[in-house]
Amino acid sequence: MGYLWRQLLADPGWIQSLLLLTNPDSASSWEAVLLVWERTRRLVDVGLVVALTYMMLVIIGERRTLWMVRGFILLMLAAAVSTRMKLDLLSFVLSNLVIGSAVAMAFILQSEFRRFLEQLGRGQLLQLLQPYRVNPHKSSSVTDEIVDAVKELSQNRTGALLILETGIPIDERDFSVPGVRLNAEVSKELIQTIFQTTTLLHDGAVLIRDSRLIAAGVILPLSERTASRQLGTRHRAAMGITERVENCICVVVSEETGSISLAERGTLNRPLTSSKLKELLEARLSQSVDREAVAPDLRTLSRQIGAKVWMVMAQLFDRQKRKS
Repeated sequence: MGYLWRQLLADPGWIQSLLLLTNPDSASSWEAVLLVWERTRRLVDVGLVVALTYMMLVIIGERRTLWMVRGFILLMLAAAVSTRMKLDLLSFVLSNLVIGSAVAMAFILQSEFRRFLEQLGRGQLLQLLQPYRVNPHKSSSVTDEIVDAVKELSQNRTGALLILETGIPIDERDFSVPGVRLNAEVSKELIQTIFQTTTLLHDGAVLIRDSRLIAAGVILPLSERTASRQLGTRHRAAMGITERVENCICVVVSEETGSISLAERGTLNRPLTSSKLKELLEARLSQSVDREAVAPDLRTLSRQIGAKVWMVMAQLFDRQKRKS
């Protein structure tokens, strides 16, 4: 019995000859069924590709990375079209370009692919289809609180290290020690209090997500790059976490000089004034607010495709009823 079902799903056409032997009048109806089956299988194939593309765009959401993903998708479409048109040489070149691009993207987007595979392995399929959102109304007030606190800490030469998420929440396994969970509202007073040398949590970093201060005393992995001797442990930790995780930036205040630095993708931007820091933070956080603009458009597109599919299916069944 299991073999018959597998044979039917693989190639349902063999049943047509059996029905012709038993009942010749059923040939036309079976041809309609086969037509519906073939179109349904193609629509399911297209729908699965759309869903996979949507999940990739949700996971990767950054603007610069999205252009690269779009280029890769266009390259795959060009390879498929050239194969369909039997352009052998062009198909050979494009197919090898697709393979090379896929290997390159595996290295460039290793953190996103790891997050995708982890969520897929945990069975968190709904989270893959739900884009992470940042509240745009709170980003400006949070930026003001952070800049004011950093300015005071810099003037008092109090060392500080702040991690700001710019996208999907950071996995705690990316930290050496996840720290103490606070989940408090971000405020200038709270940040200044945490980094006072008399407190127990001043040696680590604070993790800020949206308008919440999630944890304090977070120990970060140090960068393995050769750095200047002027850079201390906080600077190397900021470089280390931004090398490992792309969807975050770090603000560092030097305890020795009071200088302000901003770390992004393993690179330090220093020294900064408080006004320049505010400008950079507003630019980065505004990018994180806009980073999911593609996903809702794709969701609307998928709904439109779904509506078209149901319309085609309904028309096919109506035609079949009229013929019968």
